[in-house]
Parts: sequence; structure tokens; C-alpha cells
Amino acid sequence: MSFNYIITFIGDDRTGIVESLAGVVDSHGGNWLESQLSQLKGKFAGIILIELPIDSSDDLENDLKAMPDGSWSVRVTPAGTPSLSAEQANFQLAVIGPDRPGIVREISKALADSGISVVALETRVLNAAFTGEAMFHADIEVRMPDSTLPRDLEDRLDAIAEAMTLDIDIRQ
Repeated sequence: MSFNYIITFIGDDRTGIVESLAGVVDSHGGNWLESQLSQLKGKFAGIILIELPIDSSDDLENDLKAMPDGSWSVRVTPAGTPSLSAEQANFQLAVIGPDRPGIVREISKALADSGISVVALETRVLNAAFTGEAMFHADIEVRMPDSTLPRDLEDRLDAIAEAMTLDIDIRQ
């Protein structure tokens, strides 16, 4: 019998990390299902959803921590059950504007106050083509209950966009 687990990790970036992770998962009879991995300022971090024979998670976690070439922070956690309800719809938000502190806080507060869950969030800061100004970009996937009106969310996000000089597009 197998069960789903989530591996979370961070360590020094180097060539071959994904291959090493995949090898350790495979050596424990695991199946790599989904992942989000990223290199950030000399570190490599990620989350991986795997299927693993039951009672193998402790040994897997120990072997992942023992991977060579760097110190790793690793955790293997049993996955929960999906929370998607038929009464919820997914939307995409695209955010762009001058970088400044508080953008993620303000947007995530507006979403939480509206009962909207963040499913995925990807952010980056890039220099604008002509001016070189630091520009904040975010792609956010959200899950909105049917009881929340899209217009209410638009009004909240429009107020944030105006106050912070952002462009926030909502797509379903």
C-alpha cells in the first residue's frame, strides 16, 4: 500500500540536485508526481509530491538529509486530502507595477478577507526595458467560493492597484 507525501527542501545550489533527489525517491520505491523547484540566490528549494510505500517516509527523509555536497534542510510530510469543492472556481491574477514593500501583503489580505484561497503564487522582480526601474510581477492562481462575487474582488483589487500604482488583471 502506498501513500502521498510532500517533500520540502532547501540547500546550496549545485549541478545534479534534481537527479540526486529523484534517485533517492526512486531507491525507496517512490513515484515523483508533482513539483515546484527553484534556484534563488545560490540556494535550491522546492516542494515535491510523491507516492511512497507506507512506512518508508522516515528512511526517505534520513537518506535525503544525507545527500552529499551541502547541508540540506529536508522534511517529508504526509499529504492531506484535496480541498477543491464543486462550489469553487479558479481565477488567475496577473500583477505588474513598480516594486515596493507590501504588495504581496496587501493583495493576499484582500484575497483572505474575501474568503479566497491562494492556490499558487509566483513572483519576480525584473528591470523595466527602457527605464531600468525595478518592476514587480506576480502570477497568482486563486480559488474563489461561489458565494464571493467577482465584482467584489475586482473592487478590492482596484483599490490596491490605484494606491500602489499596479496593474492587476483577473482572468478565469
